[in-house]
Amino acid sequence: MSDQPDETGKGSHRLRFGAGLLVGTLLVAAVGHRLLTSSLGETARFGEDRRAVVSLRALTDVVARAGSGEAIRTVVAGFAKWHPQVAATRVVLFDGISLDASTDSADTGENAPPRRLKREEKDLYDRGQRLRAAIETNRAEGGGRKDEVEKERLPDGSVSLAAPIERDGEVVGMVEIRRVPPPPAPRPSLLTTLSYVVAPVLLFAVLALVIGERRLPLGVLAALLLAGTVWGYGAQSWAKLSRARTALEADVAGQVKTSAARAQELLGTLAATAAPVPETPAPETAPEVAHAVPPAPLDPASWDSDAFRRPLGLSDGAGRVDEAKVAATLEAAKTAVRQTTILLGALALVLAGFIGLGGLAALLGTLKTHRVAYSYVLPAMVGMVLLVFFPFVYGIVLSFTDQTIYNSNAPLTEIWVGFKNYVSILTDFRVAKTAADGGLVFNYQNFYWTLWVTIAWTVTNVTYGVVVGLILALVLNTKGLALKPAYRVLLILPWAMPNYITALIWQGMFHQQFGVVNQVVQMFGMDPVSWFEKPATSFFTAWATNGWLSFPFMMVISLGALQSIPSDLYEAARVDGASRWQQFRSITLPSLKPALVPAVILSVVWTFNMFNIIFLVTAGQPAGSTEILITQSYKFAFEKYQYGYAAAYSTVIFGILLIYGVFQNRMTKGTEAI
Repeated sequence: MSDQPDETGKGSHRLRFGAGLLVGTLLVAAVGHRLLTSSLGETARFGEDRRAVVSLRALTDVVARAGSGEAIRTVVAGFAKWHPQVAATRVVLFDGISLDASTDSADTGENAPPRRLKREEKDLYDRGQRLRAAIETNRAEGGGRKDEVEKERLPDGSVSLAAPIERDGEVVGMVEIRRVPPPPAPRPSLLTTLSYVVAPVLLFAVLALVIGERRLPLGVLAALLLAGTVWGYGAQSWAKLSRARTALEADVAGQVKTSAARAQELLGTLAATAAPVPETPAPETAPEVAHAVPPAPLDPASWDSDAFRRPLGLSDGAGRVDEAKVAATLEAAKTAVRQTTILLGALALVLAGFIGLGGLAALLGTLKTHRVAYSYVLPAMVGMVLLVFFPFVYGIVLSFTDQTIYNSNAPLTEIWVGFKNYVSILTDFRVAKTAADGGLVFNYQNFYWTLWVTIAWTVTNVTYGVVVGLILALVLNTKGLALKPAYRVLLILPWAMPNYITALIWQGMFHQQFGVVNQVVQMFGMDPVSWFEKPATSFFTAWATNGWLSFPFMMVISLGALQSIPSDLYEAARVDGASRWQQFRSITLPSLKPALVPAVILSVVWTFNMFNIIFLVTAGQPAGSTEILITQSYKFAFEKYQYGYAAAYSTVIFGILLIYGVFQNRMTKGTEAI
């Protein structure tokens, strides 16, 4: 690389690296500002939701102990007085389907509680029944699958939450609250963000006057300033996020403590105003009567919980924050911020290098020179971007998230997990373990088992297709072969038929009871085979099906290449006394190489991703042992609904095939003549 200014004019190196630094810092500042704003907003919403859940759980616990009637209305009134941020509260009891208490402005006059729910309020009753069903489902399954605290964000920005009322282990009603819209989330200073653009560019401009037109020092200076910008903005972003999260934990812990004190006051008020029950002396002969069990004491530490009412455990209910757990939570968030910063910095560095090293200038020059040609291909390029490249890039971005069917509407920044999916896929080497009887038990869901099956599937199928296709092509290329056109039509039929129809036909042929394969086996006095009960036989059924589909493609490619070889080469070889094998090795194979190598690469990619055959013939039987990577990825996405994990799986598949294609092409040099 020359350190002298190029022919585009003096000062071009400084201008290009300066422009590259400007664009790189703008990218870091713009994307970083957007991500930081989104993260601070999400932290604020997360805190608002947790405070709402704390208020709701506290009220629900007190209502459950209040009994019914006037006591519940007293509790709700006291709660409304102490919680001005709650716009409305409703208590629904399933016994009688009644609205027992409410502070909603619509529930006044003739609609004032207590009253039976109206027909148009069925959604309120249905919400309570969903909560009851969720609790029963979670108890039966021994885990958390359905939300036991429903949250709905309303169009005006407020939040409506509902939680069940439980007495003696039975859901008897529901408490619903609606909070007022929260204040706007804090936003990072735009002026501070712009300073991360202006400062490095000005510093580069000053130092570039000293350096001159030496390209290497200018490039190093621009890279260092850009790296400093990335590091500085990342550190500042993390400082703001950690302060916001720390303040949030202290605030939530304080609210739990305050809510606990007010809940005790409400219970004390109820106990003081309750009418004493006159005692009736029991006859001397009456048996001993068991005393009522007093309600369990309030558990404020459990109020700060998730949607399954599982305590988060970040505070003790007395206002004290568990520093260790908060630090662990912050460490996970810090890792995500670090990974995002590194990725953003790498993109900014590539963009700055592309501009600084003249790539952008060359691209613009090419576009200007060939603008007419590019105008013709522009519609196709736009179509490729929208239909191919955008879904491809979005899939890669999705692979860095923990998106599932349950959080598919969440912003990507909220579910961003960095390289967690890739680490989970690529670092799990537990392919097999030793059973109690000393035998090996294979984990068929492991990535490396599936990769081994996929490689075996691809190698055996491509080898079979190439060998059989080449042999048939050599036969069809024989001069004077009778009925050659008929043979060509018959041999091309397996490829011409839709492969899913072929797959279903072959799957039926291997049926244990009615399949034609087992009927032939029985004709020879053998027992019918249960083809899909063992990994080896199940793999064979898919291999045989795909073998039937694969050889016509290779046959057509090979036959076309064979017919393009000049016959003079064979005549000269025969004159020199070369045998048929020598002619095949020295003339036929080298002449076939430019056609076969791309066909083999294409066949490997097709076979590696041959979804239909595995899915329709074996369905991964038995127990997923014959899955290949693409079908495993499909099941993660559309059976387990782990979209982010499936996207990472698919990206790994793409990486494997990309490395193979580049390596195969460079090693064989099969496309040099094209």
